Amino acid sequence: MALIQFVENYDDVSTARGFQFKFYCDKCRNGYLSGFQASIVGTAGSLFRAAGDIFGGVFSQAGNSAYEIQRAVGGKAHDAALETAVTDVKPHFTQCVRCGHWVCNTVCWNADRGLCSNCAPQTEEEIAAAQAQAQVEQIHSKVRERDQTKGLDLDNPMVARCPKCSAQTSGGRFCPECGATLQPRDACGQCGAKMAAGAKFCPECGAKRA
Repeated sequence: MALIQFVENYDDVSTARGFQFKFYCDKCRNGYLSGFQASIVGTAGSLFRAAGDIFGGVFSQAGNSAYEIQRAVGGKAHDAALETAVTDVKPHFTQCVRCGHWVCNTVCWNADRGLCSNCAPQTEEEIAAAQAQAQVEQIHSKVRERDQTKGLDLDNPMVARCPKCSAQTSGGRFCPECGATLQPRDACGQCGAKMAAGAKFCPECGAKRA
């Protein structure tokens, strides 16, 4: 068989009944499945084995023999089937003369430039992508310029989960699940006022330090 010049990546999805191949674009990796090519020997073997399941004996033996023949001649038949598949699928691809990649005509080939879209990106696609990226960057910039901390307590330590029951908190002073205080140890457990180190009672509400 003559050498076949085509895509680097393909899958052989052939079965005992026949041959089929899936070829992939070198850029987007989309797959193109060739038409199924039935194997005469494989089909005959399947018929004999089916008959063998019903009648047994000579039919089953004939089916096994046909399958062995299919395996024996499969190399030559496989090569011929691959060559046919390449001939059928190849028109859907074009090889870029700049990078050598085989790319699909529908998505990755820039016909206006005569190169793949890696070597010669589509102008409209690049503009659209640049516009979308710039828009996202501007959104981030404008959001950063605005005060996003209004209404948030930035002076006191924030507790994300209750230290007692591990429930998620909502920013209050007490756990919404078990009622445990979420204030740091230097704060009053009743009113949340800050307590000096060593103080036994809260200077604001008089509650005893917990």
